[in-house]
Amino acid sequence: MSKVLKAGILTSGGDAPGMNAAIRALVRVSACFGHRVYGINHGYQGLWNGDYREITTKDVGGTINMGGTILGTSRFPDLLQFETVKKMSAKVKKYGFDVIYVIGGNGSLKGAIDLARCGTRSIVLPGSIDNDLPGSSYSIGSDTALNTILDAVDKIKDTASSHERAFLIEVMGRDSGYLAMMSAISGGADAAIIPERKFDIRKLVSFIKTRKKMGKKNTIIIVAEGAGSVEDLKAGLQGKIPYDVRIVILGHLQRGGSPTSFDRIMASRLARYAVESFDKGIYNILCGFHKEECVGIPFSSVKRLKPKDFSNDIKTIEYLAL
Repeated sequence: MSKVLKAGILTSGGDAPGMNAAIRALVRVSACFGHRVYGINHGYQGLWNGDYREITTKDVGGTINMGGTILGTSRFPDLLQFETVKKMSAKVKKYGFDVIYVIGGNGSLKGAIDLARCGTRSIVLPGSIDNDLPGSSYSIGSDTALNTILDAVDKIKDTASSHERAFLIEVMGRDSGYLAMMSAISGGADAAIIPERKFDIRKLVSFIKTRKKMGKKNTIIIVAEGAGSVEDLKAGLQGKIPYDVRIVILGHLQRGGSPTSFDRIMASRLARYAVESFDKGIYNILCGFHKEECVGIPFSSVKRLKPKDFSNDIKTIEYLAL
């Protein structure tokens, strides 16, 4: 296809470490193809307001190690209304953008798909610490967030052993148990409670009692925020297990920090793939990662993809908790 004269980049929804690495790579690879790039401030809200500026390779220098997003982000609930989508698509045409690169999670992906139906060319890069975008085994920011959680779990285990306590550690994951499952495995936790699976508190109580009889000095349970109230779980355990129960909510700590090398490299690879795809005339895709390779998943196929299956991960925790 002919040279793209004007490409927009926006980051939307929850911020994720590595978004700046993706922005940097999108700008630099685009420059190699002769594309002009514009940064859209504050996500879809900024696109609606026409709040954008041209950015060059100089503007993204020194950003690869920065957490958050230099473009800012926000949530734009109005985009759920189709009339708003149609008006926004008309705005994009007026602005003269040939493509919009969207870095974000499921809500951002839905926005891009809806805009594509109205004629706006879009390419989505998965940017979500929850790592729950369909069709991609990786999402920008998930590795850094996981390492942040792991560091906290390691520290909490020290005090949990000293006082022989049970800790319920709440991590992010409104609809996804990825962070809870992976941090439970890598942090040596006793259990993970996730939105995708129901759990039986009676079995959990029995398991904890058995582990105590075996000489276990602490109990660590990782709870995804979408799996239920940690306060209710504490109330259900307190007095029924031989440990004092404490709660730690990691909250937005998980979103911050300098991205890991893995997040920086993967964000850069996905960005390169996105720009190369559009230069070949391929757009309206989610740039995912599958079997060690970057892939382009057409928007029309995204909804047919199955969510992640944590069956084997649950078995892993069960084996390793013995």
